This record gives sequence, structure tokens and C-alpha cells, in this order.
Amino acid sequence: MDYILYILIFCIGTLFGSFFTLAVYRIPIRQDITHTRSYCPNCNHKLGFLDMIPILSYVFLGGKCRYCKQKIRPRYLLLEVLSGLVFVLFALSIKLSIFDFNQSILIYFIVGLLYIAALFIIAGIDKEKIRIEKPVLLFGFICVSLYMMYLYIVENNTSMYRYVIYLILSCLLILFSIVYLRKKAKDSYVIDVLVLSMLMVLYTYEVVYIYTVITTLLAVAIQLLIHKITSRKSKTVKTDSIKDVKVPIGFYMCTANIVILIATNFLMF
Repeated sequence: MDYILYILIFCIGTLFGSFFTLAVYRIPIRQDITHTRSYCPNCNHKLGFLDMIPILSYVFLGGKCRYCKQKIRPRYLLLEVLSGLVFVLFALSIKLSIFDFNQSILIYFIVGLLYIAALFIIAGIDKEKIRIEKPVLLFGFICVSLYMMYLYIVENNTSMYRYVIYLILSCLLILFSIVYLRKKAKDSYVIDVLVLSMLMVLYTYEVVYIYTVITTLLAVAIQLLIHKITSRKSKTVKTDSIKDVKVPIGFYMCTANIVILIATNFLMF
């Protein structure tokens, strides 16, 4: 029965992955992500049910749009598969079982999937646009805040003051980003990264966040090193252009946080 459960979780993960691709494309251009039907970005033809089955539609259509025959980027397939695998790994990490359904574990699992979903979308947008969308951050904070209230009211968690402090810090950072930086016409990316950090600390605690930061710094260093090496080999790129490299810090942070969260769960549970 557990095998059936994990197959179901994988299928749910692929459905989320299909939604992630839609959200990553539409949120930056301020398009609706809930009511407007999916469409091909090349020919704008609305997609039917058979065109939107995760993984299977891509395979049976040969990686092309049914209507304009334009090739579909392989990242859509990869993201659907990756989402399914991450969902399954998260369930395995907390030893979710149909024979031992515990309310606390089930709530943690549901909130965890929503948290991971927010990180997936933040990472996808940041990878392409070097921008962290505040509406997605807000969604993450709402989910985590409701979970904190559940822990305090139902499970009598006594560390509520810790959550309140981080929430207040997050609100102050968001207000500073909206009010002051917008008036000065300055980029709020650094502030948004700090707000993302508050979200991670709230749900995954300080230890996981510290490992997330260390992993992110290593990833950023590797990217800059690779850029420097390729710049020296290329005649068209100046070797002193490393300062102009746009590093998707949010992407690296979200990726590292998901991996470390799952790894930590395997050790704890």
C-alpha cells in the first residue's frame, strides 16, 4: 500500500511541476495563474486536457506543440520529473506511511509541500529574471504562519516568540523595500533575499538555514570561477566583467534549502 501512496505522491508532484512551469512564465509578466487556461507561448493556442498530462504529453507529442509543431523546451519535462522526485523524497524523509498516519506528520507534510512549491517558483523566476517575486514570498509566509499557529494552539509549541520575532523582521524588511527603496528607485533584490532568508529560518530553523547559506556561497563562488575561466578563453568577453555577472542567489538558496531540508529530515526522522 505504501508503494501506491508514493506513486500517488509522485503523480501529484508532477502536476505541481507542470504548474510551476506555468507560474514561472506568467508571474513575472503579471498574467493570471489560476483561471486562465494554459496555452502554447509560441502560437497562443489553448491547450486541451491531453496536451497537459505531465510527462506523458511531452513524450507522446515528441516534445512538440500539437498545433504549431514548435519544439517544447526539455526543461518542462525535467521540472515535472524533478518535482515528482522531490515530493517523493520529502515523503520518504519523514517516513510517511499509510499504515501509520499521524496528524502531526501529515500536517507537516502538507505544509512542507506548499513550502517547497513556493521555493520552486521563486527559484525558477530568479534563475531567469534575477528577481524574487513578493507575492510568492507572501504565499510562503501565509502557509508557514498558519503552521506556526497550528503548532502553538494544537500542539502547545512554546517557541512562539521566536516565530513572532522573525515575522516582525520580515514585515519591516518588506515595508522598507516597498516604501523607501521604491521612492529612491533602487533595486530591492538584497532585501528580498533577506526576506527569503526569514522565510527559510521560520520553517527549517537556524541550523538548516546556516547550511543553506554555506552551500549557496559555494555555488556562487563556483559560478564566478567558471565565468572567470570561460572569460579568459573567450575573446569576445572582457576578463574584468566578473563584477557584471548577475548571480541568481535566490535560485541557489532555494535549491540548497530544499536539498538540506530533505537530508536533515532523513537524519531526524
